[in-house]
Amino acid sequence: MRFDLITIFPEFFAGPLEHGIVRRAREAGIVEVRVQDLRQFTKDRHRTVDDRPFGGGEGMVLKPEPLFEAVESLLGHGVGDASKPGAADPKTAIVLMSAAGKLFNQETARRYAQLERMIFICGRYEGVDERVAEYLATEELSIGDFVLSGGELPAVLVIDAVTRLLPGALGNEASSQNESFSELPSAAPSLRASLASRVSNHTLLDFPHYTRPAEFRGWAVPQVLIGGNHSEVAKWRSAAALEKTRRNRPDLLGKE
Repeated sequence: MRFDLITIFPEFFAGPLEHGIVRRAREAGIVEVRVQDLRQFTKDRHRTVDDRPFGGGEGMVLKPEPLFEAVESLLGHGVGDASKPGAADPKTAIVLMSAAGKLFNQETARRYAQLERMIFICGRYEGVDERVAEYLATEELSIGDFVLSGGELPAVLVIDAVTRLLPGALGNEASSQNESFSELPSAAPSLRASLASRVSNHTLLDFPHYTRPAEFRGWAVPQVLIGGNHSEVAKWRSAAALEKTRRNRPDLLGKE
């Protein structure tokens, strides 16, 4: 998988991509990450990437010209114009990170993990010329209902979420299957069926985790987890995941 990041702050990515799973995946050749300075595609001496919006208003808007040229440079071909738009590559996503985009979730991460390449356009200032969203990006994506200063940090979060789903990125492949927002935790088929009937989209938060000491300040680890009965452990985890989802994210359960 190749990730390309288009930004006016290329130095931003020097730290976040040099740690943990993303770093190990890069070293193992599972992912490749390249950062592109948007200002390299400007033509004036001030390397201007933004301008005032038509119709007035506060703030500045990223111009379409350098963004189109940056993406076309990465793709190695043009993307067309209004008279003859180009065809999209089904194995490549051109993602505009924007507070006005569709909400990113684990299902989206799984879909992205099936691609060969992702190009991130990191928005800044008041926004991005809408022609970028409509005719250049294949998707406009948000990580939540709040506003950040730019798309760099959200792009890193998406890269991390997608990378951990790629084969070989995690030491234990089961780790990505039993996390929050995954399918129902492993359990007996009858219990899975019972839980599934109460969970509208088969999505639960991760089950609670405990480690040593078995008792800490009077709080004990649930006895079932240290009893050695794997079937009972699986049942407890499934039920605990459902209860935690009901408590913290009831919106995931729908109507019961």
